[in-house]
Amino acid sequence: MSTLDSTRVAALGRHFTSAGRSCYDEIEWGLLDARLVDHRDGSVAFEQTDVEFPVSWSATASNIVTQKYFRGPLGTERRERSLKQVIDRVVDTITEWGAGDGHFADGDEAETFAEELRYLLVNQRASFNSPVWFNIGVPGVAQQAAACFILEVDDELTSILNWYTEEGVIFKGGSGAGTNLSRIRSTAEQLGNGECRPVL
Repeated sequence: MSTLDSTRVAALGRHFTSAGRSCYDEIEWGLLDARLVDHRDGSVAFEQTDVEFPVSWSATASNIVTQKYFRGPLGTERRERSLKQVIDRVVDTITEWGAGDGHFADGDEAETFAEELRYLLVNQRASFNSPVWFNIGVPGVAQQAAACFILEVDDELTSILNWYTEEGVIFKGGSGAGTNLSRIRSTAEQLGNGECRPVL
């Protein structure tokens, strides 16, 4: 049963895809060796062999996605080996969240959303920022998707020290952070003990 508002006008329709057919079937796929070489001495900085990508993708794009966005320990069966796995991990997770929150009228509409999004991603018509690829759908990690966070810091020691903890967690997930320091008193304002901060 949907939790959608009854005033909703139109269902999500297909634009690029057809029901009952995977957009992956419209693409020519190939296996390649993703390899990044240190230009200074020719040594191999990263390598994963027999990875699957559309043949239309450039070597640069395939290498970067393999190195940065494939999840799982390199050299193990748990490592992603195909762009399909990466896209499915992200799209299926987002679609599941959308269905759980009542954003689709029914299962058909959820499938339409998923397949249209797959098409956009695999054909490089659109892309998410890095934290989405790093985190979404990966077991055991925070489902952090935003590229940047703005942290607020209160004018007290515990809040100031917690700022570094929060930034560390954000950076670990591949995002950046800015900080709103407007609540911190100026050097001309009194501290709790009545003293003023010295001007540095």
